[in-house]
Order: sequence, then structure tokens, then C-alpha cells
Amino acid sequence: MGRVRIGTPLSPSSARVLLLGAGELGKEVVIALQRFGVETIAVDRYADAPAMQVAHRGRVIDMTDPAAVRAVVEAERPDLVVPEIEAIATDALLGIEADGLATVIPTARATSLTMNREGIRRLAAEELGLATSPYRFAGSAEELAAGAAEVGFPCVVKPVISSSGKGQSLVHSAEEVAAAWEYAATGSRVDAGRVIVEGFVDFDYEITQLTVRAVGASGEVETFFCEPIGHRQVDGDYVESWQPQAMSEAALTGAREAAERITSALGGCGVFGVELFVRGDKVIFSEVSPRPHDTGLVTLATQRQSEFELHARAILGLPVDTSQRRPGASAVIYGGTPAVGIAFEGVAAALAVPESDLRLFGKPESFARRRMGVAVAGGDTTDEARVRAAEAASRIRPVEA
Repeated sequence: MGRVRIGTPLSPSSARVLLLGAGELGKEVVIALQRFGVETIAVDRYADAPAMQVAHRGRVIDMTDPAAVRAVVEAERPDLVVPEIEAIATDALLGIEADGLATVIPTARATSLTMNREGIRRLAAEELGLATSPYRFAGSAEELAAGAAEVGFPCVVKPVISSSGKGQSLVHSAEEVAAAWEYAATGSRVDAGRVIVEGFVDFDYEITQLTVRAVGASGEVETFFCEPIGHRQVDGDYVESWQPQAMSEAALTGAREAAERITSALGGCGVFGVELFVRGDKVIFSEVSPRPHDTGLVTLATQRQSEFELHARAILGLPVDTSQRRPGASAVIYGGTPAVGIAFEGVAAALAVPESDLRLFGKPESFARRRMGVAVAGGDTTDEARVRAAEAASRIRPVEA
């Protein structure tokens, strides 16, 4: 893709970017795009989503409906369509790109592959030969039972299309398989009727290798890497992250080689979050997201250009800088309670923590385990930054208004 011509928002010269998905990550991307004078349209399944609050316009549609996705693109006529979540009718994106209505970021094919665990796993393991956990796919409880027996216990069952740990479970025995099938069915973002069962990987730590495909000094698309991000998950959802993650030189080289191979195979431009397991010097591919990653919120505290600024620059065809300024960490702030229009107490106390900052996402409805904000902090070391981020997050108290 070439450089997008930037003009004046809300005028005929405007460059237009339409986001499919308007959550907290999309909100930061919109802010980054707005700084370049790009006209932004944020689309989601519910009104007043975080990115809608900062975009020029918001649209509410069923993003799993191909006709609705195509209709909003035809109405808005964006230059770029930027998927921000998994629950999208990817067939519509393939048609939009084929008909020349807009450029899909990074590509419609990449979006389709990565939003389905079956597509991306077959690409990584069977076409590219990357090391992965043992796996099987299943379209029924009976097939799942057989697949689990083949990969062995414990194993992890996930819907082929889901995010943030939804529908994911750790299965310790054959007796737990039926419940895992039912849970996967309820947690799937799009009812694909299939799951992946993966053999459990005994790893030392897991990382997100943020990888940026952008136009370089050569004038051609090049691959750039951020420092690796370590993170901790609970029930498949990240609760804290830090950058950089200490790694051996061999493991770092292996991680970047795997990240470059998978992102080059997917093509296009933008930020990719490549998730990898690491044991000693061995690197095992897990997943890849063709967009900024939730664990990458830490880059708001660590890098000269955050992952959101990198994504905005890369998709517009502008130069990028992945250099790190300071070690840092992030810690999630949960809603804690089911309520509409919650308030936050302790904001001043949280910001009194050295080198801390907050992002309160502005989601209109809170749930006990819904991510409503994040604290980020810097430090001389990642250990110091993790303590600071956790302390800042702990001082925030969501309350019913």
C-alpha cells in the first residue's frame, strides 16, 4: 500500500479511516489518527463505545452481518477500513477489498485468517513450519473428546473465533470435555461451531512481540520490532504487562524470526501483536493479532511512539520509530460491579504514584470483570514499574454513580 494523502477533516480533501470495533484500543488509534488530521468513523455494536467518544462520527451496526458492514463502508467511503476486534463478517471485508471500495488493514485476507484460530494455526504450523503446541480441531463434543485424548491432558479448549479468553478453558481430564464444549459455544464471538484443542505448553514465560510493517527509508515495506512485552494472564485475559521482557539472545532472535515470517505471510502494513511461548531458548508460536494488542498498552509509558501511534503512522504510509525510552508496566482496572455510568474514586491518589498515568476507557456499562481502565508506569527496572503500575491501579475505586 502507498502513502495516504492527508487533507482537512470534514472536507472533500479529507483522508477517512473507518474502524470496525470501537473499544479502548481503537480509541487510542483514533486519537493518534486525529493528530494527523484524519477524519475518523468508529463503528461498534453498541452506542457510545470508547472510540466513538473521540471520533468524528460513530455508527452502531451488527458487525457480524455482511450486509451491514458493506452498507456502512458504502455510506462512509473511507480510504482505509481498520478492524479492531474479532467479531466481524470477514467475508464482507474480502468483497470490499476486491471491489476496490477501500483498503482493509492490513489486508482482508490477513483479517480473515487471524480472526479464525483454524486459519492462522494452519498457516503458521502447516504452511510456514513454525513450532506450535500440538493441536486438533473439532466440530462436535465427540470430536473434541477424541482430539483431547490425542493431544493429552491437560489441554486448552478455545472457540476458533473469540477474544480475551472468552469461551476458553483448561481441561484436566476426559470428564471435563463436555463442559468445555458448552463453554466454548457460549463464549464464541461468532458461532463457527468449531473449537481448537491445544496440548498444554510448559513455558517459562509468554511474550507479545509487537511487529510493525511500515514503509522504511528504502521506500519499500520493511519490518520493525518493539522490545518484547512480558505479560501475565488470568483465565485467558491479560491482567498486567511489562516491557522489556528479559530474554536470551537466542530466544529473542527466534521470536523475531517467527514474528517476521508470520507477518510477512499475512502482508499489508500496520502493527501486529505476535504472541509466543518461551522455554529456555525455544520459541513456540501461539497467536497473532493484526492490530495493536491489549498487552501493548504498556507502550504508552515506554516507547517514543506507542503501539497506537505506530499503527496510525504505518497504515498512513509514514515513518515509524519503535525505540524504547524507559522500562514500564501496565495493570488492568476492572469494573468490579455491574452498573451503568460508573464513577471513579482515587484518581488523584493513583496519579500520585511516581511516573504513573491512567487511561479510563469510558465504557458506558461496567461488569465485575470488564476492563474499564489501565494504569501504566515507568521505572528504572521493569520490577519497579510493575510495583508502581499495580499500586496505581489498586488506588482506583469504581463506584456506582
